[in-house]
Amino acid sequence: MATQRPEIDMTGLRGRMLLHAPMHQHVSWKAGGAADVLYVPADLDDWAMFLRRLPRHEPVHCVGLGSNLLVRDGGVRGVVIVLHGALRELHEEAASVGQGMMYAEAGVALPRLARFSASCGLVGGEFMVGIPGTVGGALAMNAGCYGGETWNVVARVLTMRRDGSRQVREREEFSVGYREVRGMEQDEWFAAGWFVLARGNGQAARELMADLLRRRVASQPLGQPNAGSVFRNPPGDHAARLIEQCGLKGWQIGAAQVSRKHANFIVNTGGASASDIERLIEHVGQVVEERTGVRLLCEVRIIGERLEEAA
Repeated sequence: MATQRPEIDMTGLRGRMLLHAPMHQHVSWKAGGAADVLYVPADLDDWAMFLRRLPRHEPVHCVGLGSNLLVRDGGVRGVVIVLHGALRELHEEAASVGQGMMYAEAGVALPRLARFSASCGLVGGEFMVGIPGTVGGALAMNAGCYGGETWNVVARVLTMRRDGSRQVREREEFSVGYREVRGMEQDEWFAAGWFVLARGNGQAARELMADLLRRRVASQPLGQPNAGSVFRNPPGDHAARLIEQCGLKGWQIGAAQVSRKHANFIVNTGGASASDIERLIEHVGQVVEERTGVRLLCEVRIIGERLEEAA
């Protein structure tokens, strides 16, 4: 397998760098090849310094919890920056009367943001407790569930650019749709967000979150490695209904299986390769389109090289 190692001056950097890092340890599907270089920054300043040290030709990928990500078996050329566990600052800031403002860095898990907001007596972010991702990923794809969407509560964001510069950008600078956010430049990533929530009953918010989590446990295959919903819901319908209608529940390629509990989930039943998973995604999409005429759009981000490409 061909690999490249960027020449990085680590002087003054406080994060952790690994070479040939197995990415299956950093994605929720527990599958995939290695990254040439993996870096976990110490904080925003360290992330910026690391980016400035990278050769301009080196590809860069930023990853949160890896809960909406498939890394191909041939691995990832260039650099993967893991933000979860690194960019974890979360606090309340001053806001207008009747409102609260939460500041959360990109590596903060959404359930943590939801619970902390409720503890501050803020409501409107309860849906986030059901999203197994980070603030950065949620901002990038307008993650949502249970009737709520991330950008419905965004006031502004902080972005990081490849040259290490940071910029505060207002919500109005972005075009936001269903599982889609436009307006980011190439090699620009979400570093943090400010979220506006209403003052309300924190205890009621906690009770609602508990109910949402019970619903999630009852309907999703949480006991098996998965990446959440694989396909976007088409307008006026549900991807899971179409997949089940086509008789694909339980369909398996290698050790990757369409979940018997929720048809829009693909689970790793044990030892699945990224190729198994990707082939199953492609098969499900093809069958649904052939039988229903509906083209399902994949919600999962796929990066890296296939084994034959990396050889």
